[in-house]
Amino acid sequence: MARPREFDEQDVVARASELFHRRGYHATSTRDLGAALALNPSSLYRTFGDKHELFLRALDLYQERETARNADALAEERPVLATLRDWLWSMVGAPDEPGCFMVNTATELGDGDPETARRVNAAFDGTTGVIATLLRRGITTGELPADLDVEATADLLFTVLTGLRVRQRAGQDPQRLRAAIDQALRRLDH
Repeated sequence: MARPREFDEQDVVARASELFHRRGYHATSTRDLGAALALNPSSLYRTFGDKHELFLRALDLYQERETARNADALAEERPVLATLRDWLWSMVGAPDEPGCFMVNTATELGDGDPETARRVNAAFDGTTGVIATLLRRGITTGELPADLDVEATADLLFTVLTGLRVRQRAGQDPQRLRAAIDQALRRLDH
């Protein structure tokens, strides 16, 4: 008869997400996971299949949390440019923070793993979509020009955000990154 699990699976996925986020997929070994999660290899494999499956679950959990956080931050009933500025600034943390798990994964794994690439692309599309929704609100309220190309501008802002997150991961000065955000948003102010 199988022994009952002695751990909370969601807690294990959350802790694995933190480890993968900080170290990356390749730099995190199964042994590292076992030690950090206090699981022996048989429990790890029995519950999650393998390191890759646990990584995918960790990405899913991270994205679920980020989607909710971004939607909340961008749905605030405040001026659109102030909302965008505050949200973008919130994405540029201290140099010792690990940056965005999805951006880190995209730069580490590229499109070499279809399941990972699908998740990364869905996350990127979701964030771009939330930005586009906010831009449309800005047009409706008259804060942004009526002829603004929403899709192209959302793509541009997402690209700026992605570049900022890579620069943040490289340890660049947050003040310089905030100045870049301000400059990008000045282009929207009419």
